[in-house]
Amino acid sequence: MLDFNTNHKALVLTAFGVFVVLSIGVAVIPAFQMESYEPLPKQEDLTEKEFKGLQVFVGEGCVACHTQQVRNIEMDNVWGERPSIPEDYHYSKQRLDVWRQSASILGSERTGPDLTDIGKRQPGAAWQLLHLYNPRAVSKESIMPSFPWLFEEIDSSAVKEEDVTVAVPKEYLQESGKQVIATEEAMQLVAYLQSLKQPEMPENSAPEFIPFSKVKEPSGNAQANAGGSSGLDGKKLYMNTCSACHQANGKGVPGAFPSLAGSETVNNQDPKKMIKIILEGYEEMEDYGPMPGFADQLTDAEVAAIMNYERNSWGNEAPEVKEEDVKEVRSSLSEEANQ
Repeated sequence: MLDFNTNHKALVLTAFGVFVVLSIGVAVIPAFQMESYEPLPKQEDLTEKEFKGLQVFVGEGCVACHTQQVRNIEMDNVWGERPSIPEDYHYSKQRLDVWRQSASILGSERTGPDLTDIGKRQPGAAWQLLHLYNPRAVSKESIMPSFPWLFEEIDSSAVKEEDVTVAVPKEYLQESGKQVIATEEAMQLVAYLQSLKQPEMPENSAPEFIPFSKVKEPSGNAQANAGGSSGLDGKKLYMNTCSACHQANGKGVPGAFPSLAGSETVNNQDPKKMIKIILEGYEEMEDYGPMPGFADQLTDAEVAAIMNYERNSWGNEAPEVKEEDVKEVRSSLSEEANQ
């Protein structure tokens, strides 16, 4: 029996031995295991800009509050289409430098939402930039700190053509009359956040979530009221896809994202323009940030359900949009792109 009270050499050697064993088990062996994993078929390495954004992400301490791991429990379904697997982190083979492997971004704190699929949930650079400049501008209850040092406030006359301006509501500007410009580090961070999308897995090979309860399905009438004849929940789809910019009350963020309540486009009897905006996005909006397109993220039925919710909420009144209407516009846009 070792007497650590009197035999200090034994104490030091034992402590060192425990340290070595733990280091091998916790760091060395997992690192070698990661090297054995192959990327998924459609998985891509980070670009140089995205990788620099990862360094900004780590350097600003984002890993302290945000995880990037979708657990296999049903409550995490909101953060990704499937639970995370080791292959998802293949890009971690890209080293920070000669001596350092890329930092772990799994995270352990869920103070903020998981970012595994944030590139799909919030693809718009305008929203990401405003959120970094002042999170309260898009989410009143947010406890996330602001990152004003990633931006510059300059006179409008000094804005250059290559500068990326940020649509910031007047009440959130540090100096009235100034224009907010994103720095290179801000654009790198946004590029990294936009790259965070769960890669597709081979058919029928994705792991499943473990259900924890059986939720009673809404009645047919309730579904129809929410999403029209498709039966999809238009309100839920809107909250998951659109509310971050246009807000839950449909009033948007003045000076950043337009209001949908009372909008001529939303209330138009002909839904084609609105369908086109949702699918393709929209950049020609004075005093507002550009809107990304959702053609790759939403099905025709989902677009119709969201539109029906928007066109019959917050005082709006417009005819129902059918899945066939969206399909027709999508086909015409595809034909135009191929010409």
